[in-house]
Amino acid sequence: MNSSNVDSAVENDIFSSSFLMGNVGAPFVIGMAVGFFAKKMLQMALFVGGLILVILFVAEYYEIITINNNVLQDAASSLMHSARDSGGFLLDRLSAITSQGVSGVGGFYVGFKLG
Repeated sequence: MNSSNVDSAVENDIFSSSFLMGNVGAPFVIGMAVGFFAKKMLQMALFVGGLILVILFVAEYYEIITINNNVLQDAASSLMHSARDSGGFLLDRLSAITSQGVSGVGGFYVGFKLG
């Protein structure tokens, strides 16, 4: 492995000290923390929602309840719309931290990817 490959690998590593010292500011770190948290909360909400749906489907199988598919789809659509709105709110808020808003939003996407 030659030294140019090693140098380019270090430059592309977001956790290397040279990258962090030169490119990361407080808005980026804030955005990264918010993005990481948002992804973990989304995963937890999907886990709990999936659990509830499985319980409802089992109850329907044993004829304890009856599920209307249209109501179920409407509920899922409204939840997706709410999640999209909350994601937009977070990005708007992060873009207001700095004058250009790039580092906070960039940090959010990095944190979301890492989460």
